Amino acid sequence: MPDQIVAQKPFRADHIGSLMRPPELLEARREQAAGRIDSAQLREIENAAIRDVIKLQEDAGLEVITDGEFRRGTYSDSFTIGGVSGIRVEMTEDEGFKPSQTHGHRTARRIPKVVDKIQWRGPQNAEDLKFTRSLTDKTCKVTLPGPAYVHYRAGREHIRRDVYPNLDNFWADFVTAYHKEMRSLADAGCTYLQLDETSLVKLGDERVRLLLKERGDDWQDLLKTYVDVVNAVIAGAPPQMRVGVHVCRSQDPSWQADVGYDPIAQALFHNMKADLYLLEYNNERCGTFAPLSMVPKGKTIVLGLLTSSTPEIEDKASVKRRIEEATKFIPLDQLALSPHCGFATGALARTGMTLEAERAKLELCTEIAREIWG
Repeated sequence: MPDQIVAQKPFRADHIGSLMRPPELLEARREQAAGRIDSAQLREIENAAIRDVIKLQEDAGLEVITDGEFRRGTYSDSFTIGGVSGIRVEMTEDEGFKPSQTHGHRTARRIPKVVDKIQWRGPQNAEDLKFTRSLTDKTCKVTLPGPAYVHYRAGREHIRRDVYPNLDNFWADFVTAYHKEMRSLADAGCTYLQLDETSLVKLGDERVRLLLKERGDDWQDLLKTYVDVVNAVIAGAPPQMRVGVHVCRSQDPSWQADVGYDPIAQALFHNMKADLYLLEYNNERCGTFAPLSMVPKGKTIVLGLLTSSTPEIEDKASVKRRIEEATKFIPLDQLALSPHCGFATGALARTGMTLEAERAKLELCTEIAREIWG
């Protein structure tokens, strides 16, 4: 398989996966939710939008392609919510986030609750991948939410004790579901899987540590547990599949993770068995490049230097200077470039971005990568 070989070397220009949905797709989702079109009609509109977004990525010069996550409402729908049974999402309050003087915007509105045994639902993402691969000869990346998401957001309180009296069994069932999903994706031709791990970097934030302490969790214990679980997931990857870990701190600047990678660097780069990390480095809240000095040889860091949440186009020379600054701590050959996060982690997450700015940023990313790495 040609892209099996390509997937094992770093893409010097990458992106996190989600792209902005066109207005006609957003309208189709509203129509389907209102019962005015059925799922088959929605899928045809999704197919047309995916054809266009693949062309956008190819025209931008990218060698790694996604379907823009156009079939999802939010990044977690693809697996944590839609791909397994036993998890139910509940809204905790009308206003969404509960303000606090000490903890920031602290209460997540969407809480995944484990109400039954976790079981894999079957290969929905594999079918979607087959469609994407039929439209391009580039490497197609699939993104899945990381395994720590449910426990971090829910806590022990929302994992039913009569279902899982021992959390080891919860983790074992969850990892098994990931392994089944990964095998189905590999059978469909997936050679590049990205885990969107939204919990790890938050553990370095003092506000998060206070929250966790209140519910009876120690952040250091959770860091070890979460890294162990990610390792268990990666261990089930078929030989032709490379697994990258996107460490996400949230698009919302008022949410947690106003801290660099320093507190988690040892666990992230040494204890975790991934060989590819996609890190956000687009503003001061991401910290310095100093933790990259802890990255072992043979591992690749994709620097998320371009901001995906605002339309202003970065200055090429400034981005290059940032990459040069990173090389004080890690060799250039271990680096690559991307936007800092997805352009639309949820279907309606536009945050002032425009389709024109999205295209320009992807083009800038590939242009810089060619000029630096060839």
